[in-house]
Amino acid sequence: MQLTHFDIDRFLADHWQKRPALIRNPWGQWRNPLEPDELAGLACEDGVESRLITLQGEGLSLENGPLPETRFGAMGRSPWTLLVQAVDQYVPDVAALIEPFRFVPDWRIDDVMVSYAVDGGGVGAHYDQYDVFLVQGLGRRRWRVGPLCDADTPLLPHDDLRLLADFTPTDEWVLEPGDILYVPPRFGHDGVAVGDDCMTYSIGFRAPSRAELIDDWSAHQADAYGDEDRYEDPDLTRQDNAGEIRGAAIDRLHGMMMDALSDRAAFARWFGQYNSQPKYAEADWRPEEPVAREDVRALIAAGIALARNPASRLSFIRGDEGAVMLFADGVCFDCAGDMAALAVQICAEPTVLLDPALAGSGPAITLVTALLDQGSLAFEEE
Repeated sequence: MQLTHFDIDRFLADHWQKRPALIRNPWGQWRNPLEPDELAGLACEDGVESRLITLQGEGLSLENGPLPETRFGAMGRSPWTLLVQAVDQYVPDVAALIEPFRFVPDWRIDDVMVSYAVDGGGVGAHYDQYDVFLVQGLGRRRWRVGPLCDADTPLLPHDDLRLLADFTPTDEWVLEPGDILYVPPRFGHDGVAVGDDCMTYSIGFRAPSRAELIDDWSAHQADAYGDEDRYEDPDLTRQDNAGEIRGAAIDRLHGMMMDALSDRAAFARWFGQYNSQPKYAEADWRPEEPVAREDVRALIAAGIALARNPASRLSFIRGDEGAVMLFADGVCFDCAGDMAALAVQICAEPTVLLDPALAGSGPAITLVTALLDQGSLAFEEE
């Protein structure tokens, strides 16, 4: 599916991270990519992150998955919503929903959460710290969007949900299948199903906080220094008051910190690895047996395409003289020459057809084999 009636450049200039946007069915032809029963089945599986939210009285109750298969048959008449995270990792047709939104760089993409709700179901008025495209897949949902929120915005007391205590909407729309609502970070919003069989696909984006970057980058750099790398003052002179921390000492201490943290090249390599780590570190997508190099060579020569694992995160950073650092699921591969071009090609599309001539390249076989062995890629026939 493609966005055939959508001005990307105008959207980025007028709305991205600025204000919400209602996009009435921009698809050439909308087709709901997942049936409700399939979503319910995923919510019952171990390792799949899911939540069931039900309205009880005037409050909302949250139940974490995996859910027993009998749970949905026991639902009463109260409105309820099922949320399943990262459905793109399990359903190729849902993963394909990301493609039209790749005008936003891949490193910013998080996942596709899918929700199913009966009439009146919703998760309450709230705000998120990330951008989201809310694609109406099935049925209808009424969305209300309010003003910007922040850390001082009052919240309702709730153990599991961050619900706005006082939500005053400024806009309201009912979305039909194929319609899209874009909500930037920190805008309050509330979606309620209008009728049964309401499915919404939330294509979410991530943005590291300054605190996260400082914490993880500084910890990474700290590991690189030994215990003997300490403050030194061989030019120490006597001072009038022993209780004073003199300016020269502060300058030297601050310099020690800044020298360790200001290496841009080291930061780029670290960030590529940090940002490409899988969403669920415990998931193991590796093949049962290591891939044989000769099999890789034969499949490339035969023109068999490579497909990216939807659960994998791949990106690259250009370096000097055409070199490229390829990042795949937290691992960095240094690529130069033809391998740099190969790395860029692998990141460009979800399916990659390599030049059969690469079957004769040892470095190409090495790179592709490594990506196959860690589960980042697979040949399409597999």
